[in-house]
This record gives sequence, C-alpha cells and structure tokens, in this order.
Amino acid sequence: MRVRDLLAPGAPRLRLLAAEEELDRQVTGVMTTDLQDPSRYLHGGELVITGMLWRTAPADSERFVRTLAAGGAVALAAGAAEVGPIPDDLIEACRRHRMPLLAVPDDMAFATLTEYVGRQVSADRAADLAALVDRHRQLVSAAGGGGLDAVLQLLGGDLDLDCWVLSPTGRVIAGPAEHLGAADRDQLVRAHLAAQRQRRRPPHRAQSATGTYSLLPAPADPEAAAPLADWLLAVAGDITEWTAKRQQLAENLAGLVAAERTRRDEDRRLRRRLADEILALLQRDADPAEISRTLHASAVMAGYPSSAANSPTPEETWLIISAEGVGLPEGAVRAVLEEALTDTADRALVAGNGTGAVVVLPAPEAPVPADALRDLLAPLEAGLGSAGRITVGVSAPAQAAGALRGALEEARHARRIAASRVGRVCVAGPEELASHVLLLAAVPDEVRRAFRSRLLDKVIGYDLEHQADLIRTLEAFLRSDGSWTRCAAQLHVHVNTLRYRIGRIEELTGRDLSRLEDRVDFYLALELA
Repeated sequence: MRVRDLLAPGAPRLRLLAAEEELDRQVTGVMTTDLQDPSRYLHGGELVITGMLWRTAPADSERFVRTLAAGGAVALAAGAAEVGPIPDDLIEACRRHRMPLLAVPDDMAFATLTEYVGRQVSADRAADLAALVDRHRQLVSAAGGGGLDAVLQLLGGDLDLDCWVLSPTGRVIAGPAEHLGAADRDQLVRAHLAAQRQRRRPPHRAQSATGTYSLLPAPADPEAAAPLADWLLAVAGDITEWTAKRQQLAENLAGLVAAERTRRDEDRRLRRRLADEILALLQRDADPAEISRTLHASAVMAGYPSSAANSPTPEETWLIISAEGVGLPEGAVRAVLEEALTDTADRALVAGNGTGAVVVLPAPEAPVPADALRDLLAPLEAGLGSAGRITVGVSAPAQAAGALRGALEEARHARRIAASRVGRVCVAGPEELASHVLLLAAVPDEVRRAFRSRLLDKVIGYDLEHQADLIRTLEAFLRSDGSWTRCAAQLHVHVNTLRYRIGRIEELTGRDLSRLEDRVDFYLALELA
C-alpha cells in the first residue's frame, strides 16, 4: 500500500499535516514506538506510529524525525491522546525531512491502525505473489520450463519470501544456496521424508538451528509410488500462520515446482532408454563396439562435441553402481539415484530393473569412496519404513567399454557385501572385494550367527554381568596387532590390567590370543557382530 491509501475513503480517519508531495511512498510494514532513538528497529518502508512520549523539548522533534528519515521510514502517524495537540516543531521537522505526518484521532487505538496497515500490506504481497506465480506458470507453459531460480530470487528480494527447492538428498535445485547451509538442508529433507512416510498432511513444519521452515512436497506425479525421489519446496517461516489465501499461493508455487520436475523428467526419457539398452547389452555380453556406440550416443546427448557417429566417447574410464531396494516400489531406486547423482556426472545413465537399478557413469579423476556415496544417500533413511533398505555396490574404474561387463559383476558383488550389513542405507566399494568381507557376505545367515555365538556369547555375557569391558579390549588388542603396550595406551589402562582381561577372554573361550589362527577367528566374529 502507499501512504496516500491511508487517507482514502474507508481508511482510518487520519489527517495529513505535512509532506503532501511524498504520499506515493510504499508502506511495507508498521512500527509503534515512543523511544527517542528507534533506529535499530527500522528496516525501511515502515509507517511509524507514536504517542510522542519521547518529546520533552522542541529540539527533540528534529532529532526524532531525522532518525526516522535516516532509517528509511516512509511516514509518521502521531496521536495526541497522551501529551496533547501535535506541536508545530514536529510539523516543521517533518516538512524539512519530507516525512509525511498524519494525525491520529484521540478515539482511535494504535492497535486499530496497526491491524489495518498489516492487512493491507499482506493483501498487497499476496497479490504480488499471485501475479508472480501466474507469470511463471505461463513461462513454464510457453517456454518449456526453466526460470525457477529467477522466480525464487524475486520472491526473496521483492516480497521478502525466502524459498528453496531441494532434492531428497539435500541438493539445492533452485534458490539461494548460500543462505541455507548443509546441516539445515539435511534436517529439512529428513523432516520432509519422515512426514511423507508417516503420510502426514502438508505443509510440514520443520525447525532447524537457523529458524522455522514450512515444507511442501512437489511430486512430478501425485500417484507415483516413489516419494523418496520427490523434490520439496522449503519456505522460511511457518505458513500455517498465514492467511488462507496466502497459504494457497504457497501451495500453487509447490505445484509450479512439480510442473518443472515433470518437464525435466520428460527430458530424461531418452536417456533412460539408452541406459536400459546399455544394461541389456552388458547382460548379454555384447560386442564392445556396440556398447561403445551407445555410450557415444549418450555423450552426444549430454552436449559433448562429435565429428562422426563412430568417434570415441570423451571418457574411456567408467564406473558402475549396482543398487537394490527392499520394501520399496518398483522404479523407486532408479528415481532416487537419478536425483542423487545429478551433481556427480551429467552423463550418468541410470537403468532400472524392477526394485533395483544400475548406473553407468564416467569415472571421476579420484575414485568414488563408498563412504562418500553413503553420506550422500544418508538422508533417505528418514523416508524408509521399518523394513525398507537401500544397498549399493560400486565397481573399480573400468578401462574402455570392453571392461564394463566385468565392472557390472564387481558392482553386484560389492552390493551383496553391502546387503550383509546392518543399516537402512549400506554401501560397499571395490576395495572390499579383495578382503575377507567378500567371503563373509557369501556365508549363510545361520552359519554366521552360529560362528559368532560360539566365540563371543560367553564374553558378552561376562561383560553384561561384570561390566568388564572385555569386548572393547578384544577389539583394541586385535587393532594393535597384539602389541601389549600400544593396546594398553589406547585403552588408558596398565599393561597388567590388559593381561588380566586377555587372560579372562582366553579362559571363557578356550582360545589362545597368541596364536594367529585364533586371532583371525576372533576378528571375523567381531566383523560378523
């Protein structure tokens, strides 16, 4: 609203006393004060309402109005109920600083004026937001998408409405990424996924270290059974405290984000077909030249230059990732990996095979650590049900297309290792294929349980009864390669205490920890635990 709107018919009964030429100023907020220096509470655009209790001498008026002008206030409304008529020195000060001065009737409460201005400003912002959303909806329809960042920038800059579009792994798709840290993003996506899993009705309210946020899902297909892959719209503040009209506008913005997601998914269809074709070629052990041609087609699609249809692909080294979902609908894991790996490589090809997925992507210069991939997928744990799991295996880099078949088998073996572990999201890498872990993954569960129980049950039972810390001592002893001094230092105990504990373990189990064979057995039992 503008200052002149406060003098229009139907507005509060205010009387203009100064600066008629400044009535087109935009009012964006309201503040009531009787402080002599309210500058620290001014952000610009305020109508300041005062009872003039700050005035003890004529010189105070000049100082007060000068402070308002410097702080960006657009008008001053003064009430005479407390200190009498508005003095001439205040009127003159407002004229000098071109500050519109409005007289508030004695019978009007400041709260009435504040409420009126608040309603008008809110209605104006809602109208601006509606126009903005409608304009971008037309842009998406006419131009085929794009522009989400521009819209969210306008919302934050012009309407003081900070919004972000996030992937389910916390990647910022649109919005001011520098204003939302990694820890906040992790908290928000976990809160969103948990609310989706519990089928709570949006908007979802989430609290982080930096404030309150409202979360609205933006699914590409509301009927799809893969909410783990949905984008979400995060809005700073609690929109349940907004008016119904303004809440509806936020929901419309979430719908706009969903429309952008749908458009992006349409663009992925051809890449999905190429990915499925490459997986089929690998499974039937096709000619490497045929695989290379398909990889080349994906490179051209990703925008890499090409001079001939048979030219080599830009990268000759590839990674394969094998993933499987338990307790998830078909297609869910594929959709999740497409979102998670968007920033990893713009040429990632994600093929789907029911509840699983296979990814073929150019190998980065540095190997992809399994821990890094696990951290990337960790937020998804919040969206998995009690029986839901995602297990992932990563191959070593494969040189050229001819080595991809072996890399696929390697990734599948690594995934089996991941599946043998405890956890909602488990990842194993190629480095574990040359260790005892691969052998343990192939052992039947009942054999694993029996082996572990036979070696460790008595030790665990003794710990529970006597709080003797034997299991932790055993782990430290094996990590120290049987060194008494190093192990005692790690545990912060005397060597004699350590010798007593190890002796007790040997008595309980009938094993000898000076023998390599017994140490190996204990190590494997602890790994199985």
